Amino acid sequence: MIRDVVGVKDGRVDGFGEDKRVCIDNDTYPDCTLVKVDSANKHGMLLEIVQVLTDLDLVISKSYISSDGGWLMDVFHATDQQGNKITDESLIQNIQEGICASRRAYREIRPSTLMSIENTALEITGMDRPGLMSEMSAVLAELGCRISAAIAWTHNSRAACIIYVEDDSNGEPIRDPCRVAQVQAQLENVVEAHHYDNDRRSVRLTATAPGQTHTERRLHQLMVADGDYEMCSCCGSDCDNDDDVYYIGHGSRYKTQKKECYGTHVKIEKCNETGYSIVTVRSRDRPKLLFDTVCTLTDMQYVVFHAAISSKESIAVQEYYVRHRSGRPLDSEDEKHLVTQCLIAATERRISHGLKLDICTENRIGLLSDITRVFRENGLSITRAEIGTRGERAVGTFYVKDTSGQNVDPETLETVRREIGGTVVVVNKSLSSPSQATTSRTSRSNSREVQERPRFSLGSLLWSHLERISSNFRPIKS
Repeated sequence: MIRDVVGVKDGRVDGFGEDKRVCIDNDTYPDCTLVKVDSANKHGMLLEIVQVLTDLDLVISKSYISSDGGWLMDVFHATDQQGNKITDESLIQNIQEGICASRRAYREIRPSTLMSIENTALEITGMDRPGLMSEMSAVLAELGCRISAAIAWTHNSRAACIIYVEDDSNGEPIRDPCRVAQVQAQLENVVEAHHYDNDRRSVRLTATAPGQTHTERRLHQLMVADGDYEMCSCCGSDCDNDDDVYYIGHGSRYKTQKKECYGTHVKIEKCNETGYSIVTVRSRDRPKLLFDTVCTLTDMQYVVFHAAISSKESIAVQEYYVRHRSGRPLDSEDEKHLVTQCLIAATERRISHGLKLDICTENRIGLLSDITRVFRENGLSITRAEIGTRGERAVGTFYVKDTSGQNVDPETLETVRREIGGTVVVVNKSLSSPSQATTSRTSRSNSREVQERPRFSLGSLLWSHLERISSNFRPIKS
C-alpha cells in the first residue's frame, strides 16, 4: 500500500507556502514503513517534520535527508513502538495531516505537545536537588493553582521544568498581574533555596498561545540557557591516533572509539569540495534521539543540507552535512567545541538513570503534590517526569533514584506503591547499562493483578484526544 497526500486544500497551499507531498509506503520493505516527504525547503522544516513523527510515538530506525537547491526530500524508516509497520488508518492520516499542515495550523491543533492553549505555563530552571518538584507543587497547591500537566528534566546537576496551571477558583488562565507576581515570587523562593549567590536560576510565568514553541524543544532551550552543556567534556586529540577529535559525554575519556563504549561521540570535519561541515554523532540509540539532535542544530542556527541516520543494535550513528544560516561552515575551534558540547547534552538529557515508574491513578486534588511528597519522604529523588490526564485518570512516568545514589530497595518501593495508590508499575531497574535486562512488575494498592501496563507519553495523549482535547481537557486538581 502506498498512500500519497499533497498539501493543498481549498485551492490554497498548506505548509510553508509551498507544495508538500507525503507518501506512506508499506510495500518496499517487509519490516518497516517508509514515510517520504517532498517539499520546498525553509529553515526549520526538517525539525517540524521530525517533530510530527516524534509526537506520534513512531520509532525511526533510518533516515535519509537531502535539501540542496531549495527542495527537501526526506525518507524515514519508521515503525510503531511495538516494531510493527504503520497500518492504522487514523495514524496514517495523522502523519499526513500533521506534516502537510502549516506551522500555525499544526501548532493550533497540538499546542505545546499536550496542552489546551488556555493554560498558563510556568518555566523554571535552576540547580537540581532532592525534593525540588515536591516543594514547587506544594506551593502551587497552596496558592490555588491547579496543575494540568508537567514535564521535568535534569542533567548535570541542573533542572528544567515546565508546569501548566490554571486558576483553581474558575479554571481559567492566571491573568491578574498581582496574582502572577505572587505565584512567581513564591516559586522563586523555592528555587533560590540552597543556591549559591551567583548561581543561575529562573522562574517565568507566561500565557500559552498559538505558535508557541513545542514543549520538549522549549525544555532543550531552557537547559541550554541554564548552561547544563558546560560540564560536557572532551577526551582529547589522541583518541583515534589521528587529527580527529571525539568529544565524549559524562566526563568519560576513551583512547579509542571502542565498540563497548556507549558514551556520546561527536566528530566535526570540513568538506572542502562542497563547503559543508560534516557533523557525526555516535551514541547509544534511544527514542526521540533524532528529534533532540535536529532540534539542537536548528536552534543553533545551522541548516542541514544532507543527512544519513542509522542504528544497529543499541548504537545510533547520525551524519549531518551542515552550514550556518549565514552560509559558512563551522570554522573556529571555539564554535566546534560549543556545537559538540550542545549535541552531547542533547543526547544525554533523556538518559535518566534510576527506577522508571509508570503511574496511573484517580485524578484528585493535590495529586502531583502528594506523589512527589511520597517520593521525598521515602528518600527518592526525581530525575525526569511527565504527567498529564486521560479521562478521569492521571497518568505519568517518573524516573527516581535513591538520594544516596543507590538502587531503590523493595521495601521502599512497596511503601511508595501503597501511599500513591492506583497502579504503579516498575518498568525497569536501571537505565545505566544498555546490556542490563529489563524487568517489569505490576501492582495495585488493593493487591489486584494488573492486566496491562499503563503506557503514557505526551505525544500519544495529545493525538488520541485530538478532536476533543480543547473542550474536554480535565486538569490534575492540585
